[in-house]
Amino acid sequence: MAMKIIQAECTSCGDCVPVCPTKSVLEKSGIYKINKDTCNECEDQDSPKCVAACPAGEACIVYA
Repeated sequence: MAMKIIQAECTSCGDCVPVCPTKSVLEKSGIYKINKDTCNECEDQDSPKCVAACPAGEACIVYA
């Protein structure tokens, strides 16, 4: 599985980019997406780092 960014909830702050250990969060023209091929949901952590860093949290970044 992988995480997914809900665009309607994303403020495009970019806080999720530097915390991603697999560099799976990508930005293009102010739109953030998570590469499903490389995201491993931070499997070796207690929870996904992108969700913890996101101001909108679980409303914005969800399990795909």
